[in-house]
Amino acid sequence: MLDILKMLVIGFSVGLTGALVPGPMLFATIETSLTRGWTSGPKVVSGHALIELLVFILIVTGFSALANQDVILWISVVGGAVLVMFGVMTMRQGQTATLFGGESVFKSPFAAGVITSISHPYFWLWWLTAGAGMILMGLESSLFAASIFLVGHLMADLGWYTAVSTAMSRGKSLMSELLYQRILMGCGVFLIVFGLWFMTSQLDMGNLFALK
Repeated sequence: MLDILKMLVIGFSVGLTGALVPGPMLFATIETSLTRGWTSGPKVVSGHALIELLVFILIVTGFSALANQDVILWISVVGGAVLVMFGVMTMRQGQTATLFGGESVFKSPFAAGVITSISHPYFWLWWLTAGAGMILMGLESSLFAASIFLVGHLMADLGWYTAVSTAMSRGKSLMSELLYQRILMGCGVFLIVFGLWFMTSQLDMGNLFALK
């Protein structure tokens, strides 16, 4: 019982510290909340949770041992390019967005959660290293204990992103159309910056490994 509680606390604590750091998923949540309402937060997290569940299964079955620098490099390049693409689309949408009847560049908040998770290189890097280590620590007790770590992790995501989407959707009524457009364009800029940073940082790392 103590092991299970420990894994729940660790999962929640680690998940919350990760959720609080601004990243692609945060800006996708803001963007979809402004166009689709407060339920966007839980829906984004549900898409994110699906990918984390799949990664959890891969780690439990030993996939993390196969991860190497080449895998991370390709994820960074392709994922970064996807983020840049959605960033450009968000900026264009923000130029003509209206407070009523606006459309998100993401097909749905659920899709936003899936896309920003799959295309986020550091999502994979963390789960295949630190995350894998914590899951393996839980497995020393039981599969249930390891699963509780994931549950705690997702509880933190759900709480934070629901709070963000609720605040943004309620605050929309206080916004001017110009402010609304600027927020959307800002989200687009951040997605582009994140995408370019992911690509260049990992390409530099790949060149470093090639020189050795």
